[in-house]
Amino acid sequence: MSDFDPVRIGLVSVSDRASSGVYEDKGLPALRDWLQRALRNPVHWESRLIPDEASQISATLRELVDDAHCDLVLTTGGTGPARRDVTPEATLAVADKEMPGFGEQMRQISLRFVPTAILSRQVAVIRGQALIINLPGQPKSIAETLEGLPQATPPVHGIFAAVPYCIDLIGGPYLETDPGVCAAFRPKSAQRTPKA
Repeated sequence: MSDFDPVRIGLVSVSDRASSGVYEDKGLPALRDWLQRALRNPVHWESRLIPDEASQISATLRELVDDAHCDLVLTTGGTGPARRDVTPEATLAVADKEMPGFGEQMRQISLRFVPTAILSRQVAVIRGQALIINLPGQPKSIAETLEGLPQATPPVHGIFAAVPYCIDLIGGPYLETDPGVCAAFRPKSAQRTPKA
């Protein structure tokens, strides 16, 4: 029995070709690998591999939050400007609140590497008591946006540092991170005594 709160996490890879078996999906393994290193909580995973269809993406997000009771849902893929890239629209369609700071920071991180980062349209939203975040499609970019660039001068914060406190504020479980991977930031009044 863990001393840490259990958490339910939904992972959604949006790709026409991977979902039809043309090539192996790399998004879901990259997300799970990073989260397993970053989180100390016991995690129940709900993974989905689906095509770039807005109605199916929205239905999957609703199912993960409303039926599977995920506290956090991360998507990868479908956030560019191409005609089939509809993940942001499908995510906004199920939102109670938009959280624009997540997308802004992801683009800031990616701009350190490629000027085409301004073409990324990732969004983050609250639905009920769950946080849903669109992440980039490439495994390297997924890790960079979650973790940030701690070696940069000045250091660039990753988005995951803000995720635990956001989930606190919407009534979810208390997420504890491994500070060697990603130090969660909370105001002092919201911190619990760290567990060994």
